[in-house]
Amino acid sequence: MKRIEGAVVITGGGAGIGREAALAFAQRGAYVVLAGRTQSRLNETLAAVESAGGRGCAVAADCATEAGADAVLAAAEAAGPVAVLVNNAGVGYSFEATRPGSMAALVETTPENWHEVMRINLDSAYYMCRRALPGMIAAGGGAIVNVSSAGGTQGMADAHAYATSKAGMINLTRSLARAYGPSGIRANVLAPGFVATDMVASVLESEANPFADDALRFAACPLGRPGEQEEMAEAIVFLACNGYANGAVLVLDGGSTC
Repeated sequence: MKRIEGAVVITGGGAGIGREAALAFAQRGAYVVLAGRTQSRLNETLAAVESAGGRGCAVAADCATEAGADAVLAAAEAAGPVAVLVNNAGVGYSFEATRPGSMAALVETTPENWHEVMRINLDSAYYMCRRALPGMIAAGGGAIVNVSSAGGTQGMADAHAYATSKAGMINLTRSLARAYGPSGIRANVLAPGFVATDMVASVLESEANPFADDALRFAACPLGRPGEQEEMAEAIVFLACNGYANGAVLVLDGGSTC
């Protein structure tokens, strides 16, 4: 197991894929910096990291702002060079509970909802990368893993702001790979499919759950099940640690978009 020297910054680190990624990086010796907007959730993840023998800190901040990104990266740099940045913060279908219409088709998407989804899903990656890159360049290298979605690789009947933000994440990453690869900085994308997280809990607990029906679950995914958070975390660590992975888009959806 390759050990990671330096800090690993994970946005959206309070739950789901971000929390599992934090545990996976901690097992490799990294100092884990957890970022998100809810301090209590970040503290829970940090407690799990420390219980597993890891080290880190938690910074509550809005990473889709310049001030928020600066607060997170300043905390990370105080612990040492930033080796890995994982841009995992984002909203999906669960956002409908607080922002009705945010996952709608374009005509039904208000400008306010459009901009808020883009701000959280894509602007956060811009601000975090912009703040982290100078330090990585000065250190002679680093790795960026941007979490997109299988929905960003194809058209969607609804959730047009979401799909657009996730597609933008993919091309931003490819551009970073080309521009900063010569500086020793690798940028890659994980594009998960339907993963069993809090973000889709309402679907899995409802009559609309496709995996509850043997006649439908293999149509939803050839493996007949949603992905697991741990499987996504393993892929994030792989993309961060594999020295020849640069500009890659790893779609991990059980074959749903084949």
